[in-house]
Amino acid sequence: MQVFIGVDPHKLSATIEVVDQYETVLARGRFDTNKTGYAAMKKHVASWPDRIWAIEGSGGAGRPLAQRLLADGERVVDVPPKLSARARLFDTGHNRKTDAHDAHAVAAVAVRTKGLRVLARDDDLEVLGMLSDRRSELVSQRVQTVNRLQRLLSELLPGEVKLNLTAPQAREILSRRRPRDLAGKTCKRLALEQLEDLVVIDRRIKASEKELKALVIASGSRLMDLPGIGPIGAARILADVGDVHRFADRNRFASWSGTAPLDASSGEQIRHRLSRAGNRKINHMLHMAALSQIRLDTEGRAYYRRKRAAGKTHLEALRCLKRRISDAVYRQLLHDATTATAGASPGGHCGASLISSAADSHPLISTSDQPLPDPRPRRYAATPRPRKSQHGKPLQRAD
Repeated sequence: MQVFIGVDPHKLSATIEVVDQYETVLARGRFDTNKTGYAAMKKHVASWPDRIWAIEGSGGAGRPLAQRLLADGERVVDVPPKLSARARLFDTGHNRKTDAHDAHAVAAVAVRTKGLRVLARDDDLEVLGMLSDRRSELVSQRVQTVNRLQRLLSELLPGEVKLNLTAPQAREILSRRRPRDLAGKTCKRLALEQLEDLVVIDRRIKASEKELKALVIASGSRLMDLPGIGPIGAARILADVGDVHRFADRNRFASWSGTAPLDASSGEQIRHRLSRAGNRKINHMLHMAALSQIRLDTEGRAYYRRKRAAGKTHLEALRCLKRRISDAVYRQLLHDATTATAGASPGGHCGASLISSAADSHPLISTSDQPLPDPRPRRYAATPRPRKSQHGKPLQRAD
């Protein structure tokens, strides 16, 4: 008998509920996430060898537990918090949010929903994800350090603070100020401490970017061939996407990345609005890629200008460009996956173009802001029908 184990994970504990395919509760439990608690949880469900673990938010609080289960050879699926919230809303119990109710909702989603994301252990992608998160933390830390340094410099030298302050600029500014009072000397000493922290952070960011670039190249991905996609964006996309085949088409990928607009039509008024759903980290990377393409001489800039000439505002044209970049990223991910599966060389298949762009290669092709279905394939080849005379006989062609 196949069972589903709904898990509501936390940092120090995990609440589980075991149900069968008819959502009959077979067992419940709450266990610690340490070594002893994990072993007790595995022993608690050992009587059901055909089991599937359903973890809510396997990319967040449930990530450590999911990785431990995958390392032990368990089958694990990811349950988005939105689906479990819906299941809990329509369940009995006045929508009270407890760990037991959350585990029950996760298990119910696992039973009812087909096509949940099946997790797989990939050490390379895990490393890319951790390094990408670390670089994001370093960038945030750098912003805070620069802000503190700016505040101290504004007290030492009012009116000489520069935008986008760098460590060499701050060092040059501090070298020109020699305070003689106690408050000024203390302020300069604190500024020098912040400057030392800034130098260390810059060094770590540079080393992190170098390591990420080497890992992306080693993975065989050609995402960096896309205009505006650097090693940072490529690493984030690879780490968050994982298996690109989990997206049925480019429209599903655009919905996941938050670049597909939402239908907000009412009556005879047809309109679409900005989608704030999806993976915001990937959406930010695509946004930065769109800004880079507009700034540089690329086909994306030409596409953006055509949209502006058609009457769209800057933000509307930028959103259209982000959607096109999303489609280009999806095509490149599919090409990389196909190349890796076929065992081809890094150059790809013969005749394949190694240059991808957000805008289509044909300058006269029409575009759309909303996701459109792919064209329906033709079942039969179109053959010309012979012309007939009035008597029903085919006419002879005169050369």
